[in-house]
Amino acid sequence: MEEQIDLVGKAFADHYYHLFDNDRPALSSLYKPSSMLIFEGHKIQGVEDITAKLTSLPFDQCRHVISTIDSQPSFSGGIVVFISGSLQLPGEEHHLRFSQMFHLIPMLEGNFYVQNDIFRLNYG
Repeated sequence: MEEQIDLVGKAFADHYYHLFDNDRPALSSLYKPSSMLIFEGHKIQGVEDITAKLTSLPFDQCRHVISTIDSQPSFSGGIVVFISGSLQLPGEEHHLRFSQMFHLIPMLEGNFYVQNDIFRLNYG
């Protein structure tokens, strides 16, 4: 069971950051109207507002490099995924360190959607 949770967490992280780095508008498929995002302290709810925030960031291209992925089961088949890594922006010498947490909720089709998403840059 624990191994399956870890596999789902890694597969989700790979999929999420691939979309973020290559087709950011497609991230909308991972959220629902009840989904919530806290991005650097700003609370956002709903597919449209979350997608608008993620697609309006002041950079078009970036590359996420994942350092760690920790996953654990949640109630009703959900999974909590905590990720740390770095974000590389074009023309920037230094990578930006970040942490991100997702609470994934299962759907009937066997897929998951993001109910909660918390993102923070790590300074210092």
